[in-house]
Amino acid sequence: MPQRRKIAVVAIGGNSLIQDKSRPDVRYQWDAVRETTKHIAQMVEEGWNVVITHGNGPQVGFILRRSELAAGEVHTVPLDIIGADTQGSIGYMLQQALSNELRKRRTARQVVTVVTQVLVDKDDPAFQNPQKPIGGFMEEGQACEFEGEGWNVVEDAGRGWRRVIASPIPRQIIELDAIRRLIEDDFVVVGVGGGGIPVVRNKKGELCGVYAVIDKDRASGLLAQGLHADLFLISTAVPQVAINFNKPDQKWLDLMTLPEAKQYLAEGHFAPGSMAPKIEAVIQFLEAGGPQALITDPRSIGEALAGRTGTWITPE
Repeated sequence: MPQRRKIAVVAIGGNSLIQDKSRPDVRYQWDAVRETTKHIAQMVEEGWNVVITHGNGPQVGFILRRSELAAGEVHTVPLDIIGADTQGSIGYMLQQALSNELRKRRTARQVVTVVTQVLVDKDDPAFQNPQKPIGGFMEEGQACEFEGEGWNVVEDAGRGWRRVIASPIPRQIIELDAIRRLIEDDFVVVGVGGGGIPVVRNKKGELCGVYAVIDKDRASGLLAQGLHADLFLISTAVPQVAINFNKPDQKWLDLMTLPEAKQYLAEGHFAPGSMAPKIEAVIQFLEAGGPQALITDPRSIGEALAGRTGTWITPE
C-alpha cells in the first residue's frame, strides 16, 4: 500500500504578491508569483501534498476602486463577486506559474483552483465593528477622503492607512470535501483564496454572499484543521517571528510553544492586522489538534523546512 503523502496548507499573503508598493501592476505580481511558486514546487518535489491559500486584500481594493470610478458608466461590483474574481485571477496565476515550475522539474502533478465559499454567522459582531483592512496602503490625506465617502479607515501597523470592513469568524469551508478528494487524487489545490467568499444561510437554508471579507489566515487554519494537515505554513514578509519587533531589544524566535504563543499575543507583541492574526490562526490550529505550524517568508521556505530558519510553533 503506497505511503500517504504529508499534507501542508501553505498560506500566501496578498501583500506578498506586491513586493514594491510603487509597482502594483499585474506584470510585477507575476514576478512575485513565479518566485513564490519556485519554493512551493520544491515542497511538492519533496513529497508534500500542498494546498495553497492566498490573501487578496490589495487586489480587492484595486477592483473596488475601479468599480467606484466607473460607476457612472457601468454597474458596480458586489464585494462577494470581487472576492470570487480575485480567487479566479490569483488562482490562475498560481496554478500556471506552479504548473510551469513543476514541468521544469519533471514533476507530474496537476494544479487546480477551487472557488471556495466559507460560511459565517450572520449575527457575528464583526458586522457592527468593521476592522479588516482591504486595499492598498494610503497616506493620511487620501484616507481622510475615503472617510468622507463613508468608509471606515485605520492606521495599519505603522505601514500606512487602509480602508476596513467587517471580518466575521469563518465557521465552515463549504467546498472542504471537494478539496479533500482532489488532494487524495494527487492534485495540488489552490483554495480558500482571500479567506474564502463569505456566505450565510437564509431562512430557506440557501447560501447567500455577504458584504465582508474573511481573514485569510483564520480561514487557512480552519482548512488545515478540516484536512488534518501535518503542517500549517504561513508565508509572510519576514523570515521569522519576533518579539519586541522594531525595538532595541527585538528578538527573533526559532521556536515557540503554544503556551508561549498565547502569552506573547496577550502581551501585545504582535501587531493587529499584521502578525497577530497569523499567530491567532496558528493557536486555533494547534488547539484543535494540529501537530505543527511554521511562519517564514517565501524565499526561506526550503531553509525553514530544513530547520535552518523560520519560526516553528508546536503544541509543547
